[in-house]
Amino acid sequence: MFDAKLRPLIDPPLNRMGMALARSGVSANLLTFTGLSLGLAGAAAIAFGHLLSGLGLIIANRLLDGLDGAVARVRGPTALGGYFDIVADFAFYVSVPLGFGVLNPANTLAALVLVASFVLTGVSFLAFAVIAAERGERTEAHGRKSFFYSTGLAEGSETIAVFVAFALLPAYFVPLAYGYAVLCVLTVIQRSVLAIMQFRD
Repeated sequence: MFDAKLRPLIDPPLNRMGMALARSGVSANLLTFTGLSLGLAGAAAIAFGHLLSGLGLIIANRLLDGLDGAVARVRGPTALGGYFDIVADFAFYVSVPLGFGVLNPANTLAALVLVASFVLTGVSFLAFAVIAAERGERTEAHGRKSFFYSTGLAEGSETIAVFVAFALLPAYFVPLAYGYAVLCVLTVIQRSVLAIMQFRD
């Protein structure tokens, strides 16, 4: 919901850093996999009760996720890079709720429901992207990407805000997780309505 609105604010500094990294020989894929490693380490830290360390690693993951795209824009995006980026994103997204589920058995059901909602949201996102690509449709509302990014209520910015809330308010994980799962389901419904309107012919 907020991703496209935040892009004009975050893209300029990311692009400057991306330019410097690209000139120094750092590849977008290296940043993608480094970011994934940090994100998974953050989920593991949460599972072992180190919530603030986990939060720091989550933030580092998001920074590198932005930088890999910035480097790709300098060097030119590739299909393989786009594939790695989206796989790394979803691996990271599902790992964090699982970390909280391991941390406290009382969180487990809510964590699984949230992961299931992430999977459903991801399927709707990728299915929309595939069909939009087949129809030759394009958008740069989320910046220049390897494939079509459809807008939704629950996007990256909202997900990270919820992850921060999980780490700072762990006692409220269950209601926050269920609430965000509902928002994810509403996103799927929203995207499905958009698909009906856009892909009807």
